[in-house]
Amino acid sequence: METPLDEIDRQIIRELEADGRLSGRALAERVPISRANAYARVERLVADGVITGFTVRVDPVKVGQTTSAYVAMTVRQHNWRDLQERLRAIPEVRHMALMGGEFDVMLLVRAAGNDALRRVVLEQLQAIPGVLATRTFLIFEDADN
Repeated sequence: METPLDEIDRQIIRELEADGRLSGRALAERVPISRANAYARVERLVADGVITGFTVRVDPVKVGQTTSAYVAMTVRQHNWRDLQERLRAIPEVRHMALMGGEFDVMLLVRAAGNDALRRVVLEQLQAIPGVLATRTFLIFEDADN
């Protein structure tokens, strides 16, 4: 049975979202709670599925992904599970979301340039069975980077 989140749990989550590499000691100092309590709470948050993983943020330009775009897709609804698998196999697809409204799926695509983006959209995405249409929105500046 999951324990409801209290304000200390929420503080721990905020601190780890800001820096997932925080040590138990640093986390305990920032919240502030004992190290043992910090470790126990993080362990519980992971076990309860509140924290689903720890990750790193990378500047896409510095790793050669100089072109980014949101690609909106209209798809046949019954193909969603198969479509997810195919999209996960495309390394340039960095995020995907099932949407309600005008589009069915929204992707964040990061590519090594305009030619690479064109290949992803025209040769990979539009070739997937069940994809009816795509619409690409080029990102000029990424506020998070």
